[in-house]
Amino acid sequence: MRKALLWSGIGFGGLCAFMALLVIGVFAAAGGGGVGGSGSGRLAQNSVPVEYEPLVSRWGNLCPELSPALLAAQLQQESGWQPTAQSHARAQGIAQFIPETWASHGIDGNGDGRIDVWDPEDAIPSAAAYNCAMAQYVRDVPGDPVDNMLASYNAGPYAVIRYQGIPPYAETQHYVKTIRAMEESFAAPVVEERLPPSEAAAGAVHFAQSHLGTPYLWGGDGTPEDDGRFDCSGLTRAAFESVGIELPRVANDQWHSGPHPSRDELLPGDLVFFATDLTDSRSINHVGIYVGGGYMINAPYTGAVIRFDPIDSPDYFGATRPVAA
Repeated sequence: MRKALLWSGIGFGGLCAFMALLVIGVFAAAGGGGVGGSGSGRLAQNSVPVEYEPLVSRWGNLCPELSPALLAAQLQQESGWQPTAQSHARAQGIAQFIPETWASHGIDGNGDGRIDVWDPEDAIPSAAAYNCAMAQYVRDVPGDPVDNMLASYNAGPYAVIRYQGIPPYAETQHYVKTIRAMEESFAAPVVEERLPPSEAAAGAVHFAQSHLGTPYLWGGDGTPEDDGRFDCSGLTRAAFESVGIELPRVANDQWHSGPHPSRDELLPGDLVFFATDLTDSRSINHVGIYVGGGYMINAPYTGAVIRFDPIDSPDYFGATRPVAA
C-alpha cells in the first residue's frame, strides 16, 4: 500500500467545511458531462507498458477495424500483459493463442527467423494480423464490424457467421463488451478540453465524503461483514457503484475504466492513481477520488482512516475519468 501522505494545518471540522464547499461546487457545475470521442488513434500516455508501446502503436493500425487502443484493450483482457500467461484452455502468451490457431496464424513479427508464441514481438503482431483476418472473414455479417471481429477472435469466425453477429455465448459477449468498454482508456483524446463534472462524479464524491473518518480495512468493501470499512479501491468502487457505474475491484484495473485527463484537467470525481513505476500501470498500488484544490479523499493504509490527502507527490501516476460501460 502507498506510503502515507501527511495532512496538517486543519482540523476535522475544517475538513468537513472544506469538503462541503467542494461538493456544492461539484453539484453546481454538474451538467450531465460525458466523455469525448473514441480517441485520436494514438495511445494515451502510460496506458501501455513501456516495452510494448511501440509494438501496439505500430501493429494497431494494421487494418481499419483495428486501432492501437483497441489492440491494447484486447491484450489487457487476454493476459494483463503477461507474456508467460497460460489458461486452462491451453491459450498461451500475451495474446492467448491456442496451439492450433498459433500454428496457422502466428507470424515472425521481429524477423528473427522464429515464430514464438511466448515472445511478445511475435505474439502482438500475430494478434493484430489475426484480428484483421477475422475482420475479413466476417465482413458480410450484419452489425458492428469491430464487435464481430472481436467475437471472432474469441469464438471463431464460423460462430459469428452462424449467428450473424456476436454469438449467444456468455464468455464471448462479456469479452466484446469488456474490451470495447476499456478501449477508450487506452486512447489519447482527439481534443484536450475541460468538461463539466457530471452528476455521477458529484455523487461519487458525496459518497466518499460521507465515509470520512471510517477506519481502513485491507480488502474492505464496506459490507456489514467488513463493519462498513474499505481499502483504497474498495472505497472508489463503492463510490461509483452508488451512482450506477461499475468499476473493477483493484486499483490497477480501475486505471482502465475511462479516459485519462492530465493533471491540469482534473475535475472532482476523477480517480487519481499512484505507482511504484511511473512508466507502468501494472505497478499502480493506490487510488483516491479527486475533490479539487489538489486534494483527494482516500483510504490510505492500515491504522489510518478515510481522509483528505494532497495528490501531488513523487508517486503520482495519473488520473482516470470513469465512464459507464
